[in-house]
Amino acid sequence: MKQNELARHGIVLPGQRPIAWREYAMLLAGLLLAAGPHALRAPWWLILFTLFLYAWRGLAVSNRSLLPSRWLLVAIVALGMAGIWLQYRAIFGRTPGLMLLVLFSGLKMLETRHQRDAAAVVFLTWFLAITSFLYTQSIPTAIGMCAAVAASVAALVSCAAPRRAPRANLRTAWMLLGQAVPAALVLFLLFPRVQGPLWGLPQDAFTGVTGLSDSMAPGNLSQLTLSDAIAFRVDFHGEAPRRRALYWRGPVLWDFDGRTWRLGNPRLADLEPRAGGTRVEYSVLMEPHNRNWLFALEMPASLPPQARYLDDGQIISLAQVRSRISYEIASTIESEPNPSETFLALERARRLPPGFNPRARSLAESWRAASAGDTEVLARAIEYFRGARLQYTTEPALLGRDSVDEFLYDTREGFCEHFSSAFVFLMRAAGIPARVVTGYQGGDMNPVDGKFTVRQSDAHAWSEVFIIGRGWIRVDPTVLSVPLRLDAGLARALPAGNAMPLLMRPELEWLRGLRYNWEALAHQWNLLVLGYNPDRQRELLSLLGVRGADWLELTSALMAVLGAFVLGLFAWMLHGMVRPDPVQKSWDQFCRKLGERGVTRSPNEGPRDYSERAARSLPSAKDSIQRIAALYMGLRYGRSAAETEVVELRRRVKELEFG
Repeated sequence: MKQNELARHGIVLPGQRPIAWREYAMLLAGLLLAAGPHALRAPWWLILFTLFLYAWRGLAVSNRSLLPSRWLLVAIVALGMAGIWLQYRAIFGRTPGLMLLVLFSGLKMLETRHQRDAAAVVFLTWFLAITSFLYTQSIPTAIGMCAAVAASVAALVSCAAPRRAPRANLRTAWMLLGQAVPAALVLFLLFPRVQGPLWGLPQDAFTGVTGLSDSMAPGNLSQLTLSDAIAFRVDFHGEAPRRRALYWRGPVLWDFDGRTWRLGNPRLADLEPRAGGTRVEYSVLMEPHNRNWLFALEMPASLPPQARYLDDGQIISLAQVRSRISYEIASTIESEPNPSETFLALERARRLPPGFNPRARSLAESWRAASAGDTEVLARAIEYFRGARLQYTTEPALLGRDSVDEFLYDTREGFCEHFSSAFVFLMRAAGIPARVVTGYQGGDMNPVDGKFTVRQSDAHAWSEVFIIGRGWIRVDPTVLSVPLRLDAGLARALPAGNAMPLLMRPELEWLRGLRYNWEALAHQWNLLVLGYNPDRQRELLSLLGVRGADWLELTSALMAVLGAFVLGLFAWMLHGMVRPDPVQKSWDQFCRKLGERGVTRSPNEGPRDYSERAARSLPSAKDSIQRIAALYMGLRYGRSAAETEVVELRRRVKELEFG
């Protein structure tokens, strides 16, 4: 029969049932949970437009005449796509593509008329949930997307069985999700892992990362230090070093154009052991920063796999750090410097652009004229910074062309890049090789899990000076002027009223306690879930007795485990399907009892005829037989069945006696 003919006879196909308020509410809940994180990145007009489409469909649930015609839907699609093009100047790409998908969720809801269309909305919800992980894979994101999937599965079940009670549909949805969890766990553990993320488009896959740059100008690090984001976390294998020894070495800047310091041209070198000092072993869990730099305490004594050592002390990865990585490393802190350096490197470390900072040049030349050697010049510079009363601030004044002169003589305030830049300039002006080292200083011990957390707010710059016979010597001019920066951290070193990260403020101690607990939990999530890379997968398989597994073996094992799981689930469902009905079981027991008394039921005899014949044959149990038969027929053929009647039937059959 055609659809119209079925409708005239009152027959509605499951896919053609119009959605009701209950299904709409569940569909909307799933969509809001899945699209909610994208609203933080979407323009305001797109959020309002999408919510307007959701509300329009909600009004049409009770009044279907409000649903738009096809031509109006096409016009809305064109209007939305034009808006996204004007906003991003692109349609394809991670952000514009996902914004378009959010818009389409509202359009799909608006054109949803039947429960068959609702299934497409559910699939769209699942896709939106997946796309949230293109930006972050944090615990809140995972919880939110699981909630979105749960709501959409409940909506799908409700659409398939609209006449069932909501509680029964929710129970079915939870059962389906529960059955999917073991399969998802097997897929997570055994699916062949690929190093790095699978998502991202070339033009914007790795945008939005924060961290140190390959150049430094006045104001760069002071802006970075206002970020409370984690740069990396450290687990020391033993007692942690004291705070003043925690210099995490990063990019080394050699070239100066009068305002900006930039990287030099370091070469690969062999890592040579340093004399003296204390060896410290630790593991680092580093956040992505889209650079090749790896951070380690000065000076490294070992290298992680897939890492190389440069002749200026940097450690670089062979691949850019575009995803969270973990590595083991050792350092020798407070060790003796290497006294050797190439002639070309020393000449490069003396270069200065002509015509900049005449007052600073004059000061450095006076030190040189009054000193017997480089060591005495260095001592004069150190004493100058100790007594100059320079102020440490995250809100330095803007500097002009002669930035070093203005910092030392005019504004007399700055952040670590101002101090290090001025010190290196003075040393070079005095004829002493010097360079700027950027990285992080200090960190924060988490009392919950004992891990050390280094944040972007710990970004720091210091100086290195080359003294013949001794080598490169670290000098931190910021600490010379403001000792509290090294001993007490950034928050205590800043003047009152200076901008600082929210959770560094002393009045928010209780909030920092919550953050410590959260970061400890997030660290375990990062290690066990997000950090489950090919190496960790091989470690797990080796514990299970599988060594050297390749893609083919992993895929075979995955298919075997999933196949066994599906067979087990099928057997369990089949067992539930063939499980004897309690009503039929009681009736069969009743028939056996009567058969033992000579009243055997014929195969073609119905329950009414059989009970009447049994009552005539066994008049002493007539009332009980008739009551049992009435209960059975009501439960088997009636409109509804109460659990109390099932219990009563079972009890009466058990208590049936013949006089």
